[in-house]
Amino acid sequence: MHHPGPSPVGPAAPAAPASPDPDAGRLAVLLDSAFLLLLATSLSRFLTHHPGNPRIPWVLGLSIALAVVQPVGSWLAHRRPPAPGQRRHPWPLAVVTVLWVVLVLIAPSFSWCAVPLVYTALRTLPTPAAIPLVAALTLLVVVGEIRLPGPLDANLVLLPPAVAALATGVFLYMERQAERQRALITDLVRTRRELAATERREGTLAERERLAMEIHDTLAQGLSSQQMLLQAADRTWDGDPATARGHVRTAAEVAARNLAEARRFVHDLAPAELADGRTLDQALRSLAERESAESGLPVRFHLDGAPVPLPAAAQSALLRIAQGALANVREHAGASAAALTLSFLGDQAVLDIADDGRGFTPAAPSSSAPSGRGHGLPAMRARLRQLGGTLTVESAPGEGTVVSAAVPLAPDRR
Repeated sequence: MHHPGPSPVGPAAPAAPASPDPDAGRLAVLLDSAFLLLLATSLSRFLTHHPGNPRIPWVLGLSIALAVVQPVGSWLAHRRPPAPGQRRHPWPLAVVTVLWVVLVLIAPSFSWCAVPLVYTALRTLPTPAAIPLVAALTLLVVVGEIRLPGPLDANLVLLPPAVAALATGVFLYMERQAERQRALITDLVRTRRELAATERREGTLAERERLAMEIHDTLAQGLSSQQMLLQAADRTWDGDPATARGHVRTAAEVAARNLAEARRFVHDLAPAELADGRTLDQALRSLAERESAESGLPVRFHLDGAPVPLPAAAQSALLRIAQGALANVREHAGASAAALTLSFLGDQAVLDIADDGRGFTPAAPSSSAPSGRGHGLPAMRARLRQLGGTLTVESAPGEGTVVSAAVPLAPDRR
């Protein structure tokens, strides 16, 4: 997806200075070695076949100059490599080419030194400029072969263009492949940065969702319970001080429990009910007893099947779901009784929260919920979705409600 404006991953970092490419350095050494070897061979042949030639000082001087300029130019180019996508500075190639042309015009036997120069030209110049130079070098080689004394060999006339064409074609093909690879690497790096930014955003959103669920299932419900208890204490304060003080003490206990939950919540620990090695069925039984004592709503707990050890995340999710469902029953259902049932059915663990309250229509839009409400069921579904589980709600007006949370069991836990 294209996003106009600045990139979501921030401004691009400044390009790091280009570092020497070891492969390019080895290729430069190979080309220099080949050039020097051909230069020495051509010089030896010239001195052997033309003793006493008056051009020998010129040939020696030009040969020595070429033997110095070519390696020095390669060394400087390797020491200061061009930026990605740019060519090397052409002045060393220009000096070497001029010296070589003069040398070939004086002594045609030096024409085969053009083979390394062809590769150097292709590596240094842009393709539109390199191809004419390669053609000119090849033509000069052919002219030099024709000027050699002795009978004309047709192979020496046809071979240089064939070698130059083959070298140019292979080099341009490899250059195109390298350019495609550079473009692919650039795309991969950009995609990796965008993916990392997306993962950071998704991680932030997931953490926000986790915080919202934890706050809803712990602190918000505890505050709601405290509010109800304090309101009940206020109503009975004058007529029944003992009952009012009992409500206040219960509210204080709820506040203390919420404080412990908040501390565990900050440290991302398991719910307090699951601390000290307590199992899920024990935590649910304690939850039912505490809910009955604090809210006056009778809550029964029933265990169906042999308990199976569950992962900590699954236990925490099912306990939070039970807490959230009971909070909904207490605040909205108008029920006279509720029940928690934990069932182990072989391939899954199922927690049912049932009440005999007024019920509702599950398909009704969430906007019908009271203001500030409506986060409970979505939070439950989000918790179960992370575990691969499902949430089922069965209800009808006047017929109570059953909320079923199912978590799959791993094969080794069945």
